[in-house]
Amino acid sequence: MQTVRRVLDRLYTLAAVLAGLCLIIILLLIVLQMLARWSLTAPIFYPITEAIPGVPDYAGYAMATASFLAFASALNKGSHIRVSLLLNALGPRARWIMEVWCFAIATAVGWYVSYYIYRMIGFAIKFGDVSQGQDATPLWIVQSPMLVGAVILAIALTDNLITLLTIGNHRIVRDVADSHAE
Repeated sequence: MQTVRRVLDRLYTLAAVLAGLCLIIILLLIVLQMLARWSLTAPIFYPITEAIPGVPDYAGYAMATASFLAFASALNKGSHIRVSLLLNALGPRARWIMEVWCFAIATAVGWYVSYYIYRMIGFAIKFGDVSQGQDATPLWIVQSPMLVGAVILAIALTDNLITLLTIGNHRIVRDVADSHAE
């Protein structure tokens, strides 16, 4: 069981690191776009902007990828919005029941979203969908990281639900700001 726990924790950490790398890519793409705007007045940057059409589109793809990859880590770090006010007002047994109910619904929704993203990618491949921007990137390429992030989130929700049912407590670490609110 310890091996499974280590693999899952490393998976969540890897997804968070990849999300961070996507944010760095966004920064680099924004700087590239700034250089492109300067190229109107300084022709020295012109070859850079001609080499990569659709820079804003790629920044958007990286933002979507970063968001989906960060979901599982954010869940386990307590960064998602939870209704702690209601949960803190309940007794231990009622709180456990409410948390099981919430995690069960969230887990079902997480797998449902993952399935439909998978289907969306299948349709994009089947119909040869490409982005509407200058880059004309095949949509399945930019949608696939969303599927990876959604599946990792669904795994994290399932992990927390199973842990809650077997051990009696989930794996969400309370955020420092949340602990000062009491």
